[in-house]
Amino acid sequence: MLREKDLQQLDEIGISKATVEEQLMRFENGFPFLKIKSAASVGKGILRLSSDEQKKFETIYEKFDGCKMKFVPASGAASRMFKSLFEAKEMLETGANIDEVNNKNSAAKYFFENLTKFAFYDELIKHKTSSNLEILESLLTPQGLNYGNRPKGVLLFHKYKNFERTPFEEHLVEAASYAKANETKVANLHFTVSTEHVVLFDELLYKNIELYGKKYATDYKINFSTQKKSTDTIAANKDNTPFRTDNDALLFYPAGHGALLENLNEIDSDIVFIKNVDNVVPETKLAETVRWKKIIAGVLIDCKEKIADYIKCLQTTDDAEKINEIIRFFCEKLCVDFPENVSKELLLAKLNRPVRVCGMVKNEGEPGGGPFLINENDGTTSLQILESSQINKNDKNAMEILASSTHFNPVDLVCWVKNYKGEKFNLIDFRDNLTGFISEKSRVGKEFKVQELPGLWNGAMSNWNTIFVEVPVVTFNPVKTVNDLLREQHTNN
Repeated sequence: MLREKDLQQLDEIGISKATVEEQLMRFENGFPFLKIKSAASVGKGILRLSSDEQKKFETIYEKFDGCKMKFVPASGAASRMFKSLFEAKEMLETGANIDEVNNKNSAAKYFFENLTKFAFYDELIKHKTSSNLEILESLLTPQGLNYGNRPKGVLLFHKYKNFERTPFEEHLVEAASYAKANETKVANLHFTVSTEHVVLFDELLYKNIELYGKKYATDYKINFSTQKKSTDTIAANKDNTPFRTDNDALLFYPAGHGALLENLNEIDSDIVFIKNVDNVVPETKLAETVRWKKIIAGVLIDCKEKIADYIKCLQTTDDAEKINEIIRFFCEKLCVDFPENVSKELLLAKLNRPVRVCGMVKNEGEPGGGPFLINENDGTTSLQILESSQINKNDKNAMEILASSTHFNPVDLVCWVKNYKGEKFNLIDFRDNLTGFISEKSRVGKEFKVQELPGLWNGAMSNWNTIFVEVPVVTFNPVKTVNDLLREQHTNN
């Protein structure tokens, strides 16, 4: 199935033949659905902290002065954010008038009605904007601001009295608020960006780093990385044979945010905060977000210290009472149940893993993927963040559990990626390779299938020790469409 010149292509990309053959087998066999035991809820997998507990964990974090890193996935263009405006632009280009557009496209109508309220308005009117079509062309295309092709991180999101800010800048403000070392005042940030956007982020960095460093008394250490080509996955035809381009080369496709595990694995830090680039608010509304970041980081520190103590204890004692205490810790704090007569070796293996604390927000809309309790193949249970595609739609019980879900994952994670000796884990060792996704794409009229690697906060962290903490919805403010920028959370009113 693979030809000699295919092997040369694989060598150039840095992908092994065995990896490609395994991926092709996955197209043939699919990925297994996970065995859901129940949805995680408050008191059953999700911690709801009292005010006293909140203060306790916030204090624990504020006393911590180890290395901290803010890890921000910021790849990809913002084209989906402007989907309704691209549709309006196409209608206007084909002869529709603005009334026809407004009748069919309420999102575009709302955009035009509130145009002056957007943070990018002053920059937009420097371009040709004498008609609705020209406004959209100036906003979306390379002849103007090119927002339809730029990454979200460099777009103007928030309007202040005398200036505007991008998400990149808001993350600098956030980092100074909770991810700065107490003594050295160093704030480490790592952004994963697309190769074609590195220059844009570099320009924004050099334009602002001195300004923000002085304003927030912070020594910013900022790095960028790109998704590695070696993490791309092979595309397949409908018959599961390799899809080939017009020049007979194999086609490889970016493998989703799960590919960023390679980038995360290269981070050398004690604590890593993970948060998507578009989940930011103006500085005037940041206080509650900062407080809860400190709280869940305090929960993380408290947990990892208990784990380190338990590992050292198991290495020196067979005391039944202590072993029962450790089993209770697993059950009560990590929602890990064990089969009877659990061995000390299994306890040690389960303890000696990376740790993550994940903020969970009440689901105020339709139930979807989020926090669940899973039955593992080794007879234990675990807490996992699932996407709906990992759930068998033909399993009535699984669908009822999905419908009963009370919370969802806003990508609000704090991670500890070192072992009890302070040595970095190899995070790839803790990924569940059976939790990928298969989806369909098209290229020049030809349909094909692609695979995504296990998602960064899904299967890529399957074998981590996990704690879910309920956080207020005010900490979750993503920008999925351009009109989200008009929501109260993104204004300085």
